[in-house]
Amino acid sequence: MASLQISGSVKFEPLVGFNRIRYFRPIGSLGFPPFRRRFSIGRPLLLRRSSSFSGGKIGESDGDAKGFLTDAERDGSGSVLGFQLTPPGDQEIFSTSTGEITHQEEKKEAIDETVMADFGVPGNRAVEEGAVEVGIPSGKAEVVNNLVFVTSEAAPYSKTGGLGDVCGSLPIALAGRGHRVMVVSPRYLNGTAADNNYARAKDLGIRITVNCFGGSQEVSFYHEYRDGVDWVFVDHKSYHRPGNPYGDSKGAFGDNQFRFTLLCHAACEAPLVLPLGGFTYGEKSLFLVNDWHAGLVPILLAAKYRPYGVYKDARSILIIHNLAHQGVEPAATYTNLGLPSEWYGAVGWVFPTWARTHALDTGEAVNVLKGAIVTSDRIITVSQGYAWEITTVEGGYGLQDLLSSRKSVINGITNGINIDEWNPSTDEHIPFHYSADDFSEKVKCKMALQKELGLPIRPECPMIGFIGRLDYQKGIDLIQTAGPDLMVDDIQFVMLGSGDPKYESWMRSMEETYRDKFRGWVGFNVPISHRITAGCDILLMPSRFEPCGLNQLYAMRYGTIPVVHGTGGLRDTVENFNPYAEGGAGAGTGWVFTPLSKDSMVSALRLAAATYREYKESWEGLMRRGMTRNYSWENAAVQYEQVFQWVFMDPPYVS
Repeated sequence: MASLQISGSVKFEPLVGFNRIRYFRPIGSLGFPPFRRRFSIGRPLLLRRSSSFSGGKIGESDGDAKGFLTDAERDGSGSVLGFQLTPPGDQEIFSTSTGEITHQEEKKEAIDETVMADFGVPGNRAVEEGAVEVGIPSGKAEVVNNLVFVTSEAAPYSKTGGLGDVCGSLPIALAGRGHRVMVVSPRYLNGTAADNNYARAKDLGIRITVNCFGGSQEVSFYHEYRDGVDWVFVDHKSYHRPGNPYGDSKGAFGDNQFRFTLLCHAACEAPLVLPLGGFTYGEKSLFLVNDWHAGLVPILLAAKYRPYGVYKDARSILIIHNLAHQGVEPAATYTNLGLPSEWYGAVGWVFPTWARTHALDTGEAVNVLKGAIVTSDRIITVSQGYAWEITTVEGGYGLQDLLSSRKSVINGITNGINIDEWNPSTDEHIPFHYSADDFSEKVKCKMALQKELGLPIRPECPMIGFIGRLDYQKGIDLIQTAGPDLMVDDIQFVMLGSGDPKYESWMRSMEETYRDKFRGWVGFNVPISHRITAGCDILLMPSRFEPCGLNQLYAMRYGTIPVVHGTGGLRDTVENFNPYAEGGAGAGTGWVFTPLSKDSMVSALRLAAATYREYKESWEGLMRRGMTRNYSWENAAVQYEQVFQWVFMDPPYVS
């Protein structure tokens, strides 16, 4: 490998594995302490002058590649362990004396100057006149962290809903901004083609023992480095069975508490024992724990590690995707969690009298999500509206008082979407492509969908779509009640989803009764979901509660107008149409109805259908405004980074 030498005095050896940034460490004595296994990422390095170097590319002989040292890695004593290297490219150099910006590629000669950083004493950052703090290039985070996502699912490896989408996309966006990111989830094997998702993950050969459930459990780790992220899969025989991550056709698995307790214990050990890219993540890691399945992590940090001086600089953020699922089990199972006996109060829970099963039932239970809320350093929900709703009686599911007491550390950040996968100008699943500049081909997608489903090909007829689970939360009963009224109108209605068998049967009966107006597709099919999103004019989402919701974001990106119930993320992301705003030009991206009733939903749908038929200019304005909004994960990642900065301002949770 090539090495780097600065001013002929200190030689550095290149190291690989940190996203897109190369790192160097000092070799030889030269007054430096030995390189240590664990480290933390420091602040940007102050340079007295812009200094280039000649170090060659990784894996090549020394050459004339140019780059900049922009960060020093230090241990706890302040000793320099290594440097961050901004790779060669069109980098800008700002001179405070002249006020001019010079691009690196314009500087042909190398400046053989010593990089002037304070190598010795922490806190002594004297700067000569004209010095500037070298920041991170545009599109990069100002402060980078070691991030550890802990989740029960992450697409494309495992997915049952929005949680999988978030944990499959947000880590990639954060890694692209310069953070070092690990995602820890189970290695599910169910004997189907989905097992091939783990084909590229390699066994790291590291085994750890987890003490829980009255015994010792051995787990192993598999690893794949993809899109700048370390994807780590915890392997144990309890994850190898037919079904989805949580259950099968007979219901939820009876040992889910055991399976996700293993995940949490293994996730706490992973940053300490896994030398990914040659280095562990170390103790100064930021854990992002998702829903109750990962909820033991902040409790373990506080109860098992910090009392012994481990993870004292780590922090944890709880991300709540759905408060309705809390990991509640009988109180007698507390001893299975591997926590000290004195920590029972963190997870102890008592059901209200009306929720108890019989007169002698004390209602005592353990609630893992409650413990995570108590011990996490900050809390994020997947929309601003949901951050408020979880503090109310209606949306708090018994935890509203506890969450209200912590509302000063609760933030709502709306999820993003994969704008490459969901792009009407390139989508491989739709027959015609269009964009916000020219959506004339969208009507052809509609006609192709009508033909595929066997409906009359009528481009002038408003087409309403629904995509989602067939259950009470999604408001399917409301659609069922309103069905006869809607079928009186000149519309077409398409539904895609699976869930409650009674709603699946209702969809089939509706299709038999209204052959020219209604189609129901029982199950889930990714290509069909894309074609419905592109082909329909209106997307209906009458959810009773919706922490964020993604389908309305997909719909707006495809110029399909959402009609939604005003709750959670739906209210945050869909702006109610106002034809008189902006001097008559109109504003808004859809219709938001409230209260949740058949009449208000039908009224909103009829208003949308009338606008489609009679006010084409207004309809095109709705389409264009929706299609040009920024729904990218990059946008969400910037907001997460602000919370990352806040979480390190306060000390970690200590009992």
